[in-house]
Amino acid sequence: MEIFSAFLFVVVVFVIIILANAIRILREYERGVIFRLGRLIAVKGPGIIFLIPLVDKMVKVSLRTVVLDVPPQDVITKDNVSIKVNAVVYFRVVQPEKSIVEVENFLFATSQLSQTTLRSILGQSELDELLSERDKINAKLQTIIDQHTEPWGIKVSNVEVKQIDLPVEMQRAMAKQAEAERERRAKVVHAEGELQASQKLADAAKVIETHPVALQLRYLQTLTEIASEKNSTTIFPIPIDLISMFLDAMKKK
Repeated sequence: MEIFSAFLFVVVVFVIIILANAIRILREYERGVIFRLGRLIAVKGPGIIFLIPLVDKMVKVSLRTVVLDVPPQDVITKDNVSIKVNAVVYFRVVQPEKSIVEVENFLFATSQLSQTTLRSILGQSELDELLSERDKINAKLQTIIDQHTEPWGIKVSNVEVKQIDLPVEMQRAMAKQAEAERERRAKVVHAEGELQASQKLADAAKVIETHPVALQLRYLQTLTEIASEKNSTTIFPIPIDLISMFLDAMKKK
């Protein structure tokens, strides 16, 4: 009786182990690539998956978007400027069977491909292009990496260049360039203001030339403005034309 109980216990344990290896549960974002005796038979999931013990092998693959951080890369631009650039790559598995069968480690392979592509593409561009046309560079990187990872069942949705580290000498040169550009704009704006002011003064001179009394009124207005400042002494030039009017009036009398 004791031998039978021990045998029954061993059988129950063995059945439990078999069932534990035969039944798998996959989450909503997971897929199982099933190999039977080494041959790919199907991709299953999500939910409960039944496997034949000792015959079937399953490899889990996540379908969620992976955020891959590309470490800083030393790049020499087309105009011979040495910089450090890092980036981030967003991709996900769309064909689980290819991501397992076609490449040994798709995460490592995508990382290495992203690094080499980053150095290659940025090395073909000038520094000004990298700084001013970031969206164009990102789109180009995304297209090239996606083309190379497509046979692996991977879709690259986006690539972003995060940071471009410039040498200290280049930063100083760019700061001087930016300062010179601001000074140039300030001088242009000042010159344009002087030009507009001279044009308005010329128009005013034409009006005064047509109506001489306007000049006298302008002098009187200026005198009123100076007197309002409460100055003890006021020196104000009087035009000869203004005095000549009174002298002509006195001669007529």
